[in-house]
Amino acid sequence: MTSPTDDTASIADNDKARTGAFASRRPISRWTVLRALAEIRMWWRDGVIADLDHVATIERVRGESLLTSRYVFMTAMSAGIAILGLLLSSPAVVIGAMLLSPLMNPIIGTGFSLATGDADWLRRCGKALLAGSAFAILFCALIVFVSPLQTVTEEIAARTRPNLFDLLVALFSALAGSYAVIRGREGTIVGVAIATALMPPLAVVGFGLATFNWTVFGGALGLFITNLVTIGLTAAIMARLYGFQSDLTHRQSRFQSLGIIAIFLALAVPLGFSLRTIAWEANGQRIVNQEVAEAFTDRARVDQPIVNWAAQPVTVSASVFTPEFNPDADSEVATRLAERLGRPVVVTIDQFQVGTDPGAAEQAALAQARAREAAEASERQIAALGQNLALIAGVERSDVLLDRDSQRAQAAARPLEGLTLAGYRELERRLESSTPGWTVELRPPLAVLPTIAVGDEGLDADNARRVALLAWAARRTGLRITLSGGSDSLDAVTEALGSAAASFDRRARGNGDTVSAAWSTAATPQG
Repeated sequence: MTSPTDDTASIADNDKARTGAFASRRPISRWTVLRALAEIRMWWRDGVIADLDHVATIERVRGESLLTSRYVFMTAMSAGIAILGLLLSSPAVVIGAMLLSPLMNPIIGTGFSLATGDADWLRRCGKALLAGSAFAILFCALIVFVSPLQTVTEEIAARTRPNLFDLLVALFSALAGSYAVIRGREGTIVGVAIATALMPPLAVVGFGLATFNWTVFGGALGLFITNLVTIGLTAAIMARLYGFQSDLTHRQSRFQSLGIIAIFLALAVPLGFSLRTIAWEANGQRIVNQEVAEAFTDRARVDQPIVNWAAQPVTVSASVFTPEFNPDADSEVATRLAERLGRPVVVTIDQFQVGTDPGAAEQAALAQARAREAAEASERQIAALGQNLALIAGVERSDVLLDRDSQRAQAAARPLEGLTLAGYRELERRLESSTPGWTVELRPPLAVLPTIAVGDEGLDADNARRVALLAWAARRTGLRITLSGGSDSLDAVTEALGSAAASFDRRARGNGDTVSAAWSTAATPQG
């Protein structure tokens, strides 16, 4: 039987032996690393590349990457579907165009021809790419030119600002697509076609060409070139890794590798700056939302603030439905935003008072919500804005005032049978939302004004909208409006009008809960 002292001595001896073994072990030498790399290379050559049929793969890729009648037809069909899906802002239709697009084949062929040094194949792939791209752009431009829909939709706008993430998507998709082609698993190409989305950017290029919107044209073309170059160069790298023979000398191969790296860097740097700008604007939008909301009580509901980042200074506009007015909200929010954003900011907040009912503000905000994009309209969009405003107002194009300096469009509408005052305001809102960065002012005819009912809890959501409509009508026409009703009801409506109450006259009569409105003019209301 061993004693505790003997066990302790044995453990100590084992520790010394282990320590000595570690001390006698040599550090990993350079030759060990080189031997490991050589074994990996041998495994890659004998275990991965050896079982590939390089000749059959080259012939298959070559046959699918050349200019044929099928390629032209499928390009046309894909382009047509893509531009229609973009105009309708339908993601499902756009995805259908991605699946039909044959543009991936000549791009993969370009990569393989670069890897193998086949100049004739590279030239023929380039011809197929150039012909297919030009045909798709012109075909989409023709459809847009004859289409009554020429508005920049969300699907179109989403493809006008390429960034570093787009390059990474194209890179990973190209790795998957090249692997699928090399290993004979072409079914994966379907997913790659959706991920890289080659045809939609080309369709947007055609849209920009047809509408002379060079911002859209340049942004979409940049996205297409990013995808094209990234996929082609990545395919070349994959082909070389998988042992496809090249006629290039060692020096030529090295120059080719350096060229590929340089092109990737040339693409990544500007796309990285673009991503940085997008991230800054997204964070800035969050700050704007936060600061506008903090200027009011928790019961207030803030319509999505519209920020024009291109303006100098930055302009912010928002609508707030609140039980309590904050007369200093514009200056307070502008000061805080200037401190947090580091840029001068001009803030315009339209405040509409609603009742104390907890749901009144939310209902009013939802009813008045407007989805506008914060981007400046191009010259083509401005021309379309003038034409559309003239059409809505029922006047000649020369009767529409377009102020490019302040980005404001104005027109006086003619009476249209059956169209109410709210209808004219809705037409103005829709036209304004279709032209980001611009303010549209449609002066309505003297239509019948709405009647407001004041409840025990004040104004509900519907009547708050009517008060806002009255304020809009007075502001657009420049005419005074007379409010008639009980004294308490008039007080409630006047309070809800806020600063706009200066354009209204009061006529107290009785103690009713209803307030009627009439133009303070001898003119006869229309409708």
